[in-house]
Formats: sequence, structure tokens, C-alpha cells
Amino acid sequence: MTKPTPQFSRTQVNRAGNILIDPNSRDSEREWAIDVLNNWRSCHAYPINTFQATLRNRIKRIDLKQTIVAQRLKRHTSILNKLKRIPGMDLARMQDIGGLRAVVNTFNQVKVLEGDYRHSWFQHELITTTDYIANPKTTGYRSVHLVYKYSNEKNPAYNGLRVELQIRSKLQHAWATAVETLGTFLDQALKSSEGEKELLDFFALAHLEGCPPVPGYEELSKKNAYKKVLKDAKRLKIKDKLQAFSVATRKITTRKVSGFHLIILDTNRKLVSVASYGRERLEEASDDYAKAERNLQKGVQVVLVSGVTVGLLKRAYPNYFLDTTEFIKALVRISNRARLMV
Repeated sequence: MTKPTPQFSRTQVNRAGNILIDPNSRDSEREWAIDVLNNWRSCHAYPINTFQATLRNRIKRIDLKQTIVAQRLKRHTSILNKLKRIPGMDLARMQDIGGLRAVVNTFNQVKVLEGDYRHSWFQHELITTTDYIANPKTTGYRSVHLVYKYSNEKNPAYNGLRVELQIRSKLQHAWATAVETLGTFLDQALKSSEGEKELLDFFALAHLEGCPPVPGYEELSKKNAYKKVLKDAKRLKIKDKLQAFSVATRKITTRKVSGFHLIILDTNRKLVSVASYGRERLEEASDDYAKAERNLQKGVQVVLVSGVTVGLLKRAYPNYFLDTTEFIKALVRISNRARLMV
């Protein structure tokens, strides 16, 4: 695998980030800043690939069957939105440009895998742990985030780069997919607590996995929580909307190659396309990712992912295929449980 290495200092990286979020920056400055950002982002591919190999070994050792492992390089739009949203955020310190995800069966397995990382030797430095299961966001988002600084004497060029590992249950993954899918079509940043209050309130409660409730719902019994979720889902036509979006994206074009996958979701044409690259073609994949982002049109999303085969792409990244099947199944299970309660 061709390994891009950092070509700019962290001071230059931070300056590039400031230029890209400054509406008054000159075109020549922005061109330079985009080149810096592309190089900085692509450099994270090697560390996250190293992390995913370790992750798979740990999953195998503690016998967490059917776990989905995937990795991605953060999109330009997401990087810039985060720089704008969080005062004082420096591009060189952003923790999730290189992101790795493990989706396990249950939230108990989330804690098992987290514990394995926290209580066994690992050469990279753990700098931040955020438990959004014990303390969920007000949006209802739940997951465990572990942020590491890469450290390897054999590859010192990457030392200090940060990699974020997210550990989710399947239901938490399905919930996040539904939020992103609905937000995409309604053009609302629901995952960032921006959008219609009724939708935000619905998703804040619509987990019901036995985890602590979000702030504001602590006194609600399980039975009443079930009833409220089902009532709101019906009133807001959540199931109908999600099914309409998923049915609209059946056409997928791809080449059956493992390695890196450039996913392009065009919500205007209801089309998902996937261009796949062998592991030795990282530089080409990163260049195509940057070109696609330069020509991005409204209603189009693009992301470069790896760590999964073509066959597993839809399970690992259902939000880019608008596949909310698992969340709809969860609503059906809630309905069945509610009928059994006295």
C-alpha cells in the first residue's frame, strides 16, 4: 500500500483549517489550504489500517462473533463544519479525521470490547474516553468513543496522529443510520441537534435498549416510553418516510474489488455508486476522493471507506445506502413488547 506521509507542519495544517472556514480568504489561499487538508487527511489511512488489524485480532480473541469492522476518512464538509461549530478547534488536533468503527451485537458486548482495550496493553496512547451509553447525548446518540495517539518507532512519520475508535451495538448503529438518513432527505442536521423539535424528541427516546435514558426522560417508565415512541412514530410517519427513502436506492453500481471504496450517494437521482480500489491504490483513491469533493453538488455525499468487502459495505455504512431496515425492525419489536405489557 502506498503510504502518504505528512508534508506540512502542524502549524501549517492549523492555518489551512482557519483559511478554509474564513469566508474572506482568497482563492489562492484556499487552493493551498485544500491541498494541505487532503494530504493531512490521507495520512490517517495508514494508522487506521494498523488499528483495524489490531481490532480484528481482539474481536477474535474475545469471541465477539458477527462484529462489523469498518473505517473511513472524514469528509471535507464534516471536517469544516466541526471547525466552525467548535470554538478553538484546531485541524491538527481533530480526533476523528481517521475513524474506526466496531458494531457488535449488544450493548453489553460494547462494554466487553471497551474493557479489553482499557485493561490490556496497547502501544498507542489513549488520550480520551467518552461513554455516550452511560451518559447519552441529548439527541439520543449512544456509543463509546476511544481516541488514541498513534505511536510506532518503525513509522515515526505518523506519530501523534489521532485515531478515533467507535464501539456501537447493532441497535445503536441502526438508530444512527435512521437519524442520518432522515436528516439527509429533510436537509436537517438532526445528528447535531439541529432540526424539527418533534423529530429530535422522537429520536431522543427511540432507543430503548436498556441503557440509561437521555436527560429529561428519567422519570418515564418503560411502558410509557414504548407508548410514546410508537405514538410519535405513527404521527410523524417515521416508518413510511424511511421506507420510501430506502426503496428509492436500489440501483448500485460497483466493481467487485476489496480494499478502498469511494461511495457516492446522489439523493437527487436516488442513486448510489461505488468505485473500488485495491489496497495498493490508496493514493489514487485519495486523489479521486478529493476530486469528487471539489465538484460536489447539493444533494450529493461522498466518502472513502475501507476495512470491509464490497458485500459488507451496506451493513457497515447503511446511511450511504439509505438502508434503515434494522431501525424499522426495532420499531416493530417495540410494538410487540408494548402489547405484552400490562
